[in-house]
Amino acid sequence: MSNYIKLIVLGLVTLFAMMAASFARDLAYHVHAIIVMLVAAGLFLWTLRRTDEPVVAGPDLSRSYNDGVVRAGVIATAFWGIIGFLVGVFIAFQLAFPGLNFDWSEGYANFGRLRPLHTSAVIFAFGGNALIATSFYVVQRTSAARLWGGNAAWFVFWGYQLFIVLAATGYLLGATQSREYAEPEWYTDWWLTIVWVVYLAIFLGTIVKRKEPHIYVANWFYLSFIVTVAMLHIFNNLSVPVSIWGSKSVSAFSGVQDAMTQWWYGHNAVGFFLTAGFLGMMYYFIPKQAERPVFSYKLSIIHFWALIFIYIWAGPHHLHYT
Repeated sequence: MSNYIKLIVLGLVTLFAMMAASFARDLAYHVHAIIVMLVAAGLFLWTLRRTDEPVVAGPDLSRSYNDGVVRAGVIATAFWGIIGFLVGVFIAFQLAFPGLNFDWSEGYANFGRLRPLHTSAVIFAFGGNALIATSFYVVQRTSAARLWGGNAAWFVFWGYQLFIVLAATGYLLGATQSREYAEPEWYTDWWLTIVWVVYLAIFLGTIVKRKEPHIYVANWFYLSFIVTVAMLHIFNNLSVPVSIWGSKSVSAFSGVQDAMTQWWYGHNAVGFFLTAGFLGMMYYFIPKQAERPVFSYKLSIIHFWALIFIYIWAGPHHLHYT
């Protein structure tokens, strides 16, 4: 994408975010519009300063791996891990000492809002960054190919950090769908969908241009995690915004169907985000550290298909009387 197209897109996003901040119907939407406006305006100025600058020939990167985004992902993993675990410790103290649910905070720092912040920070901020960073690391080395898409990997990294900030501030400000592990409202969900589609394209593109004839089993697990989480995210978050200028939305499902869809998602947030993705990590790093191959490659394939076919449909056990 040329810098001129980027400037047009960023300019339009900045303008729309300014309008959204002005017409916002609730505090969370107002704060999020300001965050998006500042990010888009900052990127606009950063891109503008680099437009029409003479291009200086740099080193040929086609023969090397893109490890810069992996290093950034490791730092983000550690940062969000510390934040998530500290919030977990604090809400544990709130259960033991209810007085820590401060009245002066107007509810922003009470247990009801911090509890989903803790779980989502640990699962999606800490765990998500770990999965994105390691998947980028592993797919390059098992494919003997640089990440496809050039700087698209950096878009995924920074786009995911923006999603985390929007989701976390939304919890504190009361913008929530009241869906376990799927609390962010409609516009935050839309943004994550865009980031996730680019993530899938990078991962698939790298596998397609691989120099190794065989696709190592770790990439099977990473790919199943990426594809399944995309499917879960889209269907569980189908909703209709009440207004384009507000955070509130209405779910496309209701009653039993709504509960079943939610816990099909919630179960597989564990099954494919916290299980399949991390199994991909284990299949690469444990044999690497042990300096021994996987004991049985045939067993690893049986393991993969058993997980895929059985785990994904077991969500209703999270509901009573099902």
